[in-house]
Amino acid sequence: QVQLVESGGGLVQPGGSLRLSCAASTNIASFYAMGWYRQAPGKQRDLVARIISGSTNIANSVKGRFTISRDNAKNTVYLQMNSLKPEDTAVYYCNAKGWGVSPDYWGQGTQVTVSS
Repeated sequence: QVQLVESGGGLVQPGGSLRLSCAASTNIASFYAMGWYRQAPGKQRDLVARIISGSTNIANSVKGRFTISRDNAKNTVYLQMNSLKPEDTAVYYCNAKGWGVSPDYWGQGTQVTVSS
Protein backbone atom coordinates (compact mmCIF):
# COMPACT_ATOMS: atom_id res chain seq x y z
CA GLN A 1 0.00 0.00 0.00
CA VAL A 2 1.39 3.38 -1.03
CA GLN A 3 1.44 6.03 1.65
CA LEU A 4 1.63 9.76 1.03
CA VAL A 5 2.36 11.97 4.02
CA GLU A 6 1.88 15.71 3.73
CA SER A 7 3.48 18.28 6.00
CA GLY A 8 4.14 21.99 6.14
CA GLY A 9 0.65 23.39 6.52
CA GLY A 10 -0.33 25.96 9.09
CA LEU A 11 -1.55 29.47 9.76
CA VAL A 12 0.04 32.28 7.79
CA GLN A 13 -0.77 35.94 7.24
CA PRO A 14 -1.83 37.23 3.83
CA GLY A 15 1.24 37.77 1.67
CA GLY A 16 3.18 35.09 3.49
CA SER A 17 4.70 31.85 2.26
CA LEU A 18 4.53 28.17 3.07
CA ARG A 19 6.17 25.09 1.60
CA LEU A 20 4.23 21.86 1.63
CA SER A 21 5.97 18.51 1.39
CA CYS A 22 4.58 15.15 0.34
CA ALA A 23 6.72 12.16 1.23
CA ALA A 24 5.86 8.93 -0.57
CA SER A 25 6.55 5.41 0.68
CA THR A 26 7.52 4.31 -2.82
CA ASN A 27 9.32 5.50 -5.94
CA ILE A 28 7.40 8.54 -7.17
CA ALA A 29 8.93 8.15 -10.62
CA SER A 30 6.72 5.09 -11.05
CA PHE A 31 3.60 7.24 -11.18
CA TYR A 32 2.15 9.00 -14.20
CA ALA A 33 1.77 12.24 -12.27
CA MET A 34 2.30 13.72 -8.83
CA GLY A 35 0.15 16.61 -7.81
CA TRP A 36 -1.45 18.83 -5.21
CA TYR A 37 -5.17 19.42 -4.84
CA ARG A 38 -7.10 21.54 -2.38
CA GLN A 39 -10.56 21.55 -0.91
CA ALA A 40 -12.16 24.46 0.88
CA PRO A 41 -15.21 23.94 3.13
CA GLY A 42 -18.32 23.32 1.07
CA LYS A 43 -16.40 23.20 -2.20
CA GLN A 44 -15.12 20.47 -4.48
CA ARG A 45 -11.54 19.27 -4.51
CA ASP A 46 -9.62 21.12 -7.22
CA LEU A 47 -6.25 20.65 -8.87
CA VAL A 48 -3.63 23.17 -7.75
CA ALA A 49 -0.50 21.91 -9.47
CA ARG A 50 0.76 18.72 -11.08
CA ILE A 51 3.97 17.30 -12.51
CA ILE A 52 3.75 14.92 -15.48
CA SER A 53 7.06 13.59 -16.78
CA GLY A 54 8.89 16.78 -15.93
CA SER A 55 6.33 19.24 -17.22
CA THR A 56 4.05 21.11 -14.86
CA ASN A 57 0.42 22.18 -14.84
CA ILE A 58 -0.51 25.07 -12.56
CA ALA A 59 -4.04 26.25 -11.88
CA ASN A 60 -4.74 29.76 -13.13
CA SER A 61 -5.78 30.85 -9.65
CA VAL A 62 -2.28 30.25 -8.29
CA LYS A 63 -0.13 30.74 -11.37
CA GLY A 64 2.83 32.99 -10.65
CA ARG A 65 2.51 32.39 -6.90
CA PHE A 66 2.79 28.61 -6.46
CA THR A 67 5.51 26.28 -7.73
CA ILE A 68 5.55 22.49 -7.73
CA SER A 69 8.76 20.50 -7.69
CA ARG A 70 9.95 16.99 -6.96
CA ASP A 71 13.00 15.27 -5.56
CA ASN A 72 13.03 11.72 -6.90
CA ALA A 73 15.92 10.74 -4.65
CA LYS A 74 13.82 11.60 -1.61
CA ASN A 75 10.51 10.45 -3.13
CA THR A 76 9.12 13.82 -2.16
CA VAL A 77 7.01 16.42 -3.94
CA TYR A 78 6.89 20.04 -2.84
CA LEU A 79 4.48 22.91 -3.24
CA GLN A 80 6.03 26.32 -2.67
CA MET A 81 3.29 28.83 -1.99
CA ASN A 82 4.09 32.54 -2.05
CA SER A 83 1.95 35.66 -1.79
CA LEU A 84 -0.74 33.69 -0.05
CA LYS A 85 -4.29 35.03 -0.04
CA PRO A 86 -7.23 34.26 2.25
CA GLU A 87 -8.89 32.44 -0.65
CA ASP A 88 -6.01 29.94 -0.61
CA THR A 89 -7.33 28.63 2.70
CA ALA A 90 -8.14 24.95 2.28
CA VAL A 91 -7.03 21.43 3.06
CA TYR A 92 -4.25 20.54 0.65
CA TYR A 93 -3.93 16.96 -0.54
CA CYS A 94 -1.09 15.19 -2.25
CA ASN A 95 -2.01 12.84 -5.11
CA ALA A 96 -0.11 10.12 -6.93
CA LYS A 97 -1.79 9.19 -10.19
CA GLY A 98 -1.09 5.76 -11.60
CA TRP A 99 -0.65 4.80 -15.23
CA GLY A 100 -3.75 3.64 -17.13
CA VAL A 101 -6.07 1.68 -14.85
CA SER A 102 -3.63 1.71 -11.96
CA PRO A 103 -5.07 3.28 -8.81
CA ASP A 104 -4.55 6.79 -7.54
CA TYR A 105 -3.34 7.46 -4.03
CA TRP A 106 -4.12 10.33 -1.70
CA GLY A 107 -2.51 11.73 1.40
CA GLN A 108 -4.43 12.59 4.52
CA GLY A 109 -4.32 16.32 3.81
CA THR A 110 -2.76 19.30 5.52
CA GLN A 111 -4.63 22.44 6.55
CA VAL A 112 -3.50 25.80 5.20
CA THR A 113 -5.14 28.86 6.72
CA VAL A 114 -4.38 32.33 5.43
CA SER A 115 -5.67 34.95 7.84
CA SER A 116 -4.60 38.09 9.61
